[in-house]
Amino acid sequence: MPATAYERVVYKNPSEYHYMKVCLEFQEHGVELNAAQFKQLLVSALKDLFGEVGAALPVDVLTYEENTLSAILRVCSSGLTKLWSSLTLIGAYKNKKCAFRVIQEYIIRVQRGISTENSWQIAGLSLPLPPKKLIGNMDREFIAERQRGLQNYLNVIMANHVLSNCELLKKFLDPNNYSANYTEIALQQVSMFFRSEPKWEVVEPLKDIGWRIRKKYFLMKIKNQPKERLVLSWADLGPDKYLTDKDFQCIIKLLPSCVHPYIYRVTFATANESSALLIRTFNEKGTLKDLIYKVLKFLHDKGFPYGHLHAANVMMDGNTCRLLDLENSLLGLPSFYRSYFTQFRKINTLESIDVHCFGHLLYEMTYGRPPDSVPVDSFPPAPSMAVVAVLESTLSCEACKNGMPTVSRLLQMPLFSDVLLTTSEKPQFKIPTKLKEALRIAKECIEKRLIEEQKQIHQHRRLTRAQSHHGSEEERKRRKILARKKSKRSAVENSEEQPVKHNSNNSGLSSALPPPPPPPPPPPAAPSTTSGTEMPVPLLPQDVNGVNRGALLSSIQNFQKGTLRKAKTCDHSAPKIG
Repeated sequence: MPATAYERVVYKNPSEYHYMKVCLEFQEHGVELNAAQFKQLLVSALKDLFGEVGAALPVDVLTYEENTLSAILRVCSSGLTKLWSSLTLIGAYKNKKCAFRVIQEYIIRVQRGISTENSWQIAGLSLPLPPKKLIGNMDREFIAERQRGLQNYLNVIMANHVLSNCELLKKFLDPNNYSANYTEIALQQVSMFFRSEPKWEVVEPLKDIGWRIRKKYFLMKIKNQPKERLVLSWADLGPDKYLTDKDFQCIIKLLPSCVHPYIYRVTFATANESSALLIRTFNEKGTLKDLIYKVLKFLHDKGFPYGHLHAANVMMDGNTCRLLDLENSLLGLPSFYRSYFTQFRKINTLESIDVHCFGHLLYEMTYGRPPDSVPVDSFPPAPSMAVVAVLESTLSCEACKNGMPTVSRLLQMPLFSDVLLTTSEKPQFKIPTKLKEALRIAKECIEKRLIEEQKQIHQHRRLTRAQSHHGSEEERKRRKILARKKSKRSAVENSEEQPVKHNSNNSGLSSALPPPPPPPPPPPAAPSTTSGTEMPVPLLPQDVNGVNRGALLSSIQNFQKGTLRKAKTCDHSAPKIG
């Protein structure tokens, strides 16, 4: 790659330093490098790739491990940092090819103290900032301490449900998958939608609305009614979209016909094979948390999947609160509280998800903040015990373990049973029978995927607990003690069995070996030609019991073939031809 293509980016901030952990890979093993050789090799590889760009070269090797050929480098320029993840640096050392591979790329800059530039201060959270000092900040011990502090800092941020869904955090941790400009993508899709709808006009994008990264909002107006303001929401499809394209577009276009006093009316809705957009009346008052169980029961009775109840999906319209974003379940988008209810296998239907999500909403309404963790072990004092009773039935350990109550059952509790709601609007939402069946199948598919995910999480938890148990210090000590006892027991048993075996071998030798077979009878005497020839007389078998048997075995073992005397035989078995 030519260096000129990245020169502007490389020189953008040459005064900033970044830390990288890189690993050097050789095609052949057995290469040994010291820190100076490692640095020289890396510099030459960078020069070959980028040319003479001084600001892009490493200025210091902070730590170096010779056994793994890895090092932490201090590198200038954010441009090189951004390019590093997509480049492979090829070099050579002693005529052997090698390559640099990045194995850590997270770079965090933190500023101590409160500043107007610290936008995270608006959350009111106490974040554990990593240690920082001016002198001695290149020491190996301090770098290791700072790395641990940065890891703890990331863990605290990821544990916060709101911050973990922040677009900036996702782009920082996973820039390859979150590098697109979703506002531009949404604007292109909206423009394509309205080619055949000339009466609509996009005014401007609306920022900082909602938590979904791939769902964008735009201020709209009708050309012949310029004073009326509307808001358009665009979103692409999610992993839980199971409707066919035909059924999906039909049910999306049915949403403007849904009328309910506690559902925010949809003015216009349309969809294609990859996304959907909806237009509603613009409301400057925003959303507010309030009682919404009547509309949940209405949707459940209609067989319409929802599962997206949270504070930002409840709109306050005068003295009435209305539900938003019915289309989310049709688009297959994940729920805001999905990371919570996937931990509990009893929350496995969309109805139970709605009840659990309402528990989160009611907790926020009661205490002014979301729960720190779910399940909630103990609830702070509340203005009414009826509220605590509902919270216990939706967020307590027992509720999460045994399952959520139904909406009808909750409506019978004291918090809701005394409320009488009157409205002039008559609820109506006519869904054809064919689409009802499609919605039922889609609902079953969503719940099936949820159950599979909960099963995987449960298995992972069991494996983690088992590994943690076997790796604990107490378990290791217990296994060592058991192994020591077992080895001692086996040693004692071996020492007791060895003399017994020795005695049995010596005493049972005669019984173990069968008696030798008797010698073969002597061959028949041949007609002698000389009177002086004598045939050897065979020896009769001796008594080989007891000690004599041992002597016999010893003589057999010491037998040598060379001591035998040669014998002459006359073979008369051949036929005679007269």
